[in-house]
Amino acid sequence: MKKLALIVAAFILMGSLAGCASKTSETATGKEKISVVTTIFPPYDFVREVAGDLVEVSMLLPPGAESHSFEPSPQDIIKIQNADLFIYNGGDSDHWVSEILESMGDEAPRTLKMMDAVTLLEEEVVEGMEHDESDHHQDDAVSHEESEEHHEDEEHHEDEVHEHTHTHEGVMDEHVWTSPKNALRISEAIAQNLAFIDSSNASKYAENFNAYKEKLTELDQKFQAVVDNAKRRVVVFGDRFPLRYFADAYGIEYYAAFVGCSTQSDASAATVAFLIDKVKDEQLPVVFHIELSAHKIADAISDATGAEVALFHSAHNVTRDEMAAGATYLSLMNSNVDVLAKALQ
Repeated sequence: MKKLALIVAAFILMGSLAGCASKTSETATGKEKISVVTTIFPPYDFVREVAGDLVEVSMLLPPGAESHSFEPSPQDIIKIQNADLFIYNGGDSDHWVSEILESMGDEAPRTLKMMDAVTLLEEEVVEGMEHDESDHHQDDAVSHEESEEHHEDEEHHEDEVHEHTHTHEGVMDEHVWTSPKNALRISEAIAQNLAFIDSSNASKYAENFNAYKEKLTELDQKFQAVVDNAKRRVVVFGDRFPLRYFADAYGIEYYAAFVGCSTQSDASAATVAFLIDKVKDEQLPVVFHIELSAHKIADAISDATGAEVALFHSAHNVTRDEMAAGATYLSLMNSNVDVLAKALQ
């Protein structure tokens, strides 16, 4: 928070420079484009689909970066202020947004909070998951390679912590875009905001949204067909699980090492043992990890069970290579259709 306060102070000192900048950029024909700034990849891609070349859109989070620890630079703050529309997600990862917007006063841009566009679900702690109420994860988590003596000490802890599935009361899961149904709602809200700002192109935004709606609906139907024709509805993630909305949309039961916003990469011996047993008991052919992960927990589970290790992309962020190759929300999620089918067979 001290770092953020210093950034805000720096921004205020630079305020006169920000006030001189234009919120719009000109095309080769001299027609101005509106400026849209997003925090993370999903809304960045939704804007590309809904707006096409009608807007200038940029993303604050660099490709390959971890979103949960991101804080804006003074240059990022100026970019936000100079935007016509600023789109952020909300939740713990965007803890810095309210203070930044307040510091801008009347100069703050129009904003869209993605979590306001959907029906929210509480963050869920499932059986077998590392959990600490104060920080959403175990601060003293240890690697699966620790001794059997420590494993025995953990067994009592496992019985207490993993006995029930429960939610963090009042803590809403922020990974709202992972359900294609929610992606559609967020994209519609983006189209409405763009039409409000740029009414002369309202019909084009509506046209683009309707075309994208068809693609998202088709994606939703693909996932539903996979689940409807599956022999099981259980998945295991040797990783964080930022897919609560996805799992809820399709009635998928899941087990994972950590909640979606955890910063941990090492799980306790008890957690790894639980996930190994779950893969064996359910005879699961696949164990998942998410993007930008070293997937060492998934590898350990695979070594113990023979299950294939596979990537399930939450689309929270992309690598530099994925960005350069033209990755989109649709391309990433369509890849997930294939790996989910294999996992549920």
